[in-house]
Amino acid sequence: MTQDDTPAHPLFAAIYDPAMTHAERMILEPHREYLADDLTGTVLDLGAGTGAMFPYFDERATVHATEPDPHMRRRARSRIEDAAFDVELHDSGAADLSFPDDHFDAVVSSMVFCTVDDFAASLSEVRRVLRPGGEFRFLEHVADDGWRERVQTTVAPVWKRLAGGCHLTRRTASRFASDDAFDVVEMDRFELGVTPVRPFVRGRLRRRS
Repeated sequence: MTQDDTPAHPLFAAIYDPAMTHAERMILEPHREYLADDLTGTVLDLGAGTGAMFPYFDERATVHATEPDPHMRRRARSRIEDAAFDVELHDSGAADLSFPDDHFDAVVSSMVFCTVDDFAASLSEVRRVLRPGGEFRFLEHVADDGWRERVQTTVAPVWKRLAGGCHLTRRTASRFASDDAFDVVEMDRFELGVTPVRPFVRGRLRRRS
């Protein structure tokens, strides 16, 4: 962390794209397509990282992206130059978004809620900036069961330090589903990835009026 608590992980940012190349091509591509499918209007890419979602958005959408880590944001900015349309990049953290209430038609989160420091505040901000009837779409890796959960618990402290603050043992799906500001449109679990980064949950929530 920097002195002002802005996340800063220069090494993690440098190795992230090379380390994820195989996973992006062989595993994550259909899930990223799902997140961006048929989105129009004003869309927020929450915690955009190095901008892996940018190529999947449609030019019919007006896309804003947030990324508080300056090292990740620098790489995301270079990806915007290769995008078919403009993406407006902001430095807001997930728990303190710099947008007015009811601003977005959709919010997309791709492997973000494993890293946020304040889960509740971050989800509250998603609720705040999403218009009634708007969709929150997500892809997140979560805590596993049995021996795999024990492995996750064992390596979690070291993993968090090495992987940009990533928490391996969060039960993100149940926390999303239990938020009474949203209706669950769909939610699925996928046995993707390799322990300790598995399984994944993917879904859509709709903000209640």
